[in-house]
Amino acid sequence: MYIIDVAISGDRNVIKKEAETVLKYKDHVVEIQHVWDVKTEVIPATVGATGTISKSFTKYLRNMHGKHKIKELQKTVLGIAHKIQKILV
Repeated sequence: MYIIDVAISGDRNVIKKEAETVLKYKDHVVEIQHVWDVKTEVIPATVGATGTISKSFTKYLRNMHGKHKIKELQKTVLGIAHKIQKILV
């Protein structure tokens, strides 16, 4: 089971935000594994404002089943952020 948290941060804060996400869900992962006896992993899908990703992000994607294209994920996340920005402004 995967817990996927999608976030957009400043380019300099991508690694910091990724670490915060893993810590944020640590208790949830332990509880899920204990209650349902299912291997659980947090996937912090953190993309910087200009599309920056951390080196460890590719590692997270490799651990997931299926084929995942980083460029497509970056486009999707930044596209959603752009739409939200238009709504809020």
